[in-house]
Amino acid sequence: MQPRLTSSSSLALTGTVVLWASAFPAIRVGVDGLGVQALSFSRIMIAAVALLLVAPFAKVRVPRRGDLPLIALCGATGITAYQLLLNWGEVKVAAGTASLLIAIVPAFSVLLGSLVLKERLSRRIVLGSAVALAGAAVVSMAEGVGGFTPSALVVLAAAVAQGVYHVATKPLLRRYTGLEVATYAMVAGTVLALPLAPAAWHATLRAPADALLSALYLGLLPSALGFVIWAYAVARLPLAASTAALYLVAPVTLLISFLWLGEVPHPIELAGGAVSVAGVIMINRRAPGRPTADRPETAQGENAHPGPHRVAEPVSGPSSGSSSSSSSSSSLIPRPSPSPIKE
Repeated sequence: MQPRLTSSSSLALTGTVVLWASAFPAIRVGVDGLGVQALSFSRIMIAAVALLLVAPFAKVRVPRRGDLPLIALCGATGITAYQLLLNWGEVKVAAGTASLLIAIVPAFSVLLGSLVLKERLSRRIVLGSAVALAGAAVVSMAEGVGGFTPSALVVLAAAVAQGVYHVATKPLLRRYTGLEVATYAMVAGTVLALPLAPAAWHATLRAPADALLSALYLGLLPSALGFVIWAYAVARLPLAASTAALYLVAPVTLLISFLWLGEVPHPIELAGGAVSVAGVIMINRRAPGRPTADRPETAQGENAHPGPHRVAEPVSGPSSGSSSSSSSSSSLIPRPSPSPIKE
């Protein structure tokens, strides 16, 4: 049975898309007043504190000691590096353009997965990755003179960091829920970003109110609340529905950026973005004849959400869990229930 559009899970999924899409223009506002380092640290720290406050209610477990190196890698790539690179890129790159470039994360994820995890690459995945990368190349050159703009390359580097994060989370998602992995990674990223704390403190004292509100918004809503309601939604919706919704992040970003910042995307950027999204859809499309399930896998296959194939502003992290609709409605995060990151 298809979920009703007015169901709580569908509303949670819609809220996730809007929150993650709004993160791109919010970064533009925050980076103008706080700078790259201060905005990055402030957002990560606020999100980590918020997730730690939610952790007892969501029954987040303490990670195993043996998993700490992998968690540190997740925090370094998907949180610290991703935030620094994306914020740095958005100093020059428009919010809508950045969202179109980040949309190709799934292409980097599957390519890295084939190299590191030895996952098989089908002809469809290779073709989809090539199409997505070609679209990103078009977007990157839209405002440049005869080649890539340096800032666009920085945003693409953020997409690569996000791809590494998604690959690194895959082993963890066999043992923990998505919300747990996101919490571990956020805390690890905060620890790794501590050298930015002095600069963040001084910048915060001089920052205008709109920049401070932007940092608070980014940490509490797209980063923290976004993970919580995403975990809630993907535990109750079919995998196809949650995946398809993520394709809307870039278009919604373009709309919010136009209304909030007055940004008007170049037609070439729109064309390149459409090509990239088409490539990502090819990557995630099921092969003909492959059995489908109404719900994501559970137990050892918790990371059934598009796993590495996430299309969103992240603060990094992908996956999903499953839960019977008859499970306790008082629990916000059903167990097991993986979740993503990246905005």
